Amino acid sequence: MKGCLLLPLLLLGTVSALYLEKDAPHLGDPETQADLSQDLEGSGGQEGELALSGEVPELEGEEAEDTHDDEGADPDDLDEDVQCPREEETVQLPGSPECKSCRYRIVRTPKRFKKAQRVCRRCYRGTLASIHSLSVNCLIHRLSVTTNQAQVWIGGQLRCGRFIWTDGSCWNFTYWAAGQPTCGRGCCVALCTRGGRWRRAPCKRRLPFICSY
Repeated sequence: MKGCLLLPLLLLGTVSALYLEKDAPHLGDPETQADLSQDLEGSGGQEGELALSGEVPELEGEEAEDTHDDEGADPDDLDEDVQCPREEETVQLPGSPECKSCRYRIVRTPKRFKKAQRVCRRCYRGTLASIHSLSVNCLIHRLSVTTNQAQVWIGGQLRCGRFIWTDGSCWNFTYWAAGQPTCGRGCCVALCTRGGRWRRAPCKRRLPFICSY
């Protein structure tokens, strides 16, 4: 009698195991790996500590050249050739709750990082935007999609192995995409219009940009 009962139970267990294996996602699948990376993005491990402190491993090759290319003369000495964008090329944003007097302006015309900074300085008496909270990041991200571009410049830049804001404010908030900034390339920081996360990008890349003033 016991043998008759065990056989159906064993068959049921085998079928259940095969069913679970079929429906369960495999860790080797690319989509599953991507989901895991996103889940680990805010885990606060060594990469998170490096991101918040602004420190990254020593640069080599193209990245070192990218940093060197963007350093040099004082931007104020180079303003003579800057042409201010037409009004229709920009979108003005209101200030954030944390800084009601702050103003942001998206310039849709793509520029290299250094040229974008010069436009912000000369045309709006400001700098590329620094971001110090999630609410400000969300505000800028929400309206950055009007550029119809994948990324926009913000004011983060890698100098001497550390990230800084071009306006000199404290590097006290980050919103990096998975794998960033450690595995990123380039020494300037761009905000992704899809998701609002940050990525390193070569400073010579031409992107729309956001000024704060």
